[in-house]
Amino acid sequence: MKATLQLKLGQSLTMTPQLQQAIRLLQLSTMDLQTEIQEALDANPLLEVDEANESTSDSDDASNDHNSQSEISNTEVAETIDSSTIETSEALEQQTISDELPIDSTWDDYTSAAPAASSGPLSDDYIYQGETTENLQDHLMWQMNLTPFTETDRAIAIAIIDAIEESGYLTQTPQDILDAMADPEVDIDEVLVVLKRIQHFDPVGVAARTPGECLAIQLKHLPEDTPWRDEAIVLVSGYMELLALRDYRTLSRKTKLKEHQLAESIRLIQTLNPHPGSTIIKAKDEYVIPDVSVKKIKGRWVVELNPDCLPKIRVNQQYAALSKTSKNSSDTQFIRNHLQEAKWFIKSIDSRNETLLKVSNCIVMQQRGFFEYGEEAMKPLVLNDVAEAVEMHESTISRVTTQKYMHTPRGIFELKYFFSSHVSTENGGECSSTAIRAIIKKLVAAENRKKPLSDSKIVELLAEQGIKVARRTIAKYRDALSIPPSNQRKSLL
Repeated sequence: MKATLQLKLGQSLTMTPQLQQAIRLLQLSTMDLQTEIQEALDANPLLEVDEANESTSDSDDASNDHNSQSEISNTEVAETIDSSTIETSEALEQQTISDELPIDSTWDDYTSAAPAASSGPLSDDYIYQGETTENLQDHLMWQMNLTPFTETDRAIAIAIIDAIEESGYLTQTPQDILDAMADPEVDIDEVLVVLKRIQHFDPVGVAARTPGECLAIQLKHLPEDTPWRDEAIVLVSGYMELLALRDYRTLSRKTKLKEHQLAESIRLIQTLNPHPGSTIIKAKDEYVIPDVSVKKIKGRWVVELNPDCLPKIRVNQQYAALSKTSKNSSDTQFIRNHLQEAKWFIKSIDSRNETLLKVSNCIVMQQRGFFEYGEEAMKPLVLNDVAEAVEMHESTISRVTTQKYMHTPRGIFELKYFFSSHVSTENGGECSSTAIRAIIKKLVAAENRKKPLSDSKIVELLAEQGIKVARRTIAKYRDALSIPPSNQRKSLL
């Protein structure tokens, strides 16, 4: 075979470092992007925060920057002037105090641990010292130190408190605690006596071994004349399994209680806390920063970028000018490299914002019914629908909708929330799975609690609205909504 040369034309996509950076920034959440920007500011001396645009912005710049900047109102300017005046007066007062301080005194004698700036006026007799947090063990140890215990009982109490989990239940048996102490002079009765005393610590019912014991302790702690107290103690002490199964007919037969008596006893039980430790240990609040906001202006739904979620950055012109005046070639090359990186970084962020705004506008246009009427008006929507509308690849839409949030009059939602599969209707149309879940939630909320709707009955009710859904699909949607089965939803109340 004779070797020959051939010329062929073709197109290919090269993943340059700049393109890789743009794709990576596109899929970052707001919090991750803020971290990325801060790292870029620390690493690149030619990047800086545009403080002028952070404090004031002009309305023309706001419209050119996709409405991501807002103009400071006259009220805010007045408040700024007032705050600066207050700060000046406080500085003068501190200067006066400083002049009048004795020679051997320090500022610690005259100042507190309160923060320098507060969110509101504080009274003269109150100083904010910050938030105090403690776990359940610390809370119980504090009460143990205030309780008169012998040395042996104190050692038993410490062992019991260490064995209590966050929800407030004892994870070990009294025999396990006794074996762990390895003290021949301590018997099981002493452990049980100390355990009973701890169970009446705050929160009442802590260190219980079962939910029934926890609820019984709380009921016995109520005044003896509390209505239905004794009946409720009987229920939680011997019939917790039947209560969990909501087998009210068997409960009524075994306890000899009539239906209204059983209902009143259960109502009292429902006022108790089966997880006493939760009153001390509270989950940390998780805040979501929306990337875009939607509001109705003159009958039109308008999408705007959140100007507060990201700092406005720019190239430091003073450092950039050094590349032309520097006489050292290495310094010049250093500045030029970082200048190019800074420009690409800013361009990548602008591209991210532009893509996010374009996709958000498309979602709002497609799901206008949701914003007007709620979840039941949600339309079926998949990533490919938006990709075709904005002329982008489906993978790009997936990246831009991941961990991005939209603030709407109906709440804050992740952009992926607006995408859902479809179910065919009798008239040949389509219904969104999100709309079906909303209908199921509405039907369950309006049901008779004594005769809750079964999955088969929900299928029939949806069929009456022209929506054909299998029973197993209803069960799947119900589980996704954390709605228990009909036998667990049954109630006498």
